[in-house]
Amino acid sequence: MPTLEIFGLIVLAGLLWLWFDSLKAREACMRESRAACAAEGLLLLDDTVAISTVRPTRDGEGRLRLQRVYAFEYSDTGNNRRKGAVTLIGDRVVTLYLEPWPT
Repeated sequence: MPTLEIFGLIVLAGLLWLWFDSLKAREACMRESRAACAAEGLLLLDDTVAISTVRPTRDGEGRLRLQRVYAFEYSDTGNNRRKGAVTLIGDRVVTLYLEPWPT
């Protein structure tokens, strides 16, 4: 098999891994954002999250992982929109942020 074909298969395998890993991370993010909104009595608007940042980083054990930040919107009344974010390193949620209400 020529070198170019082998290289193409390796690139394709890497892209497939990235796609499946991103789906798994997005599901973890959706689960956490739904749970956080339910715990606070909030509405998760549009029932979706959107990826805002992807970058390589090291986890607590020093291994290279992808850090993903997903943004979402929620509401306490249904008439307003507030922003939230979930940060994952690999498939582990490390932070969950809910924008504070005005006082």
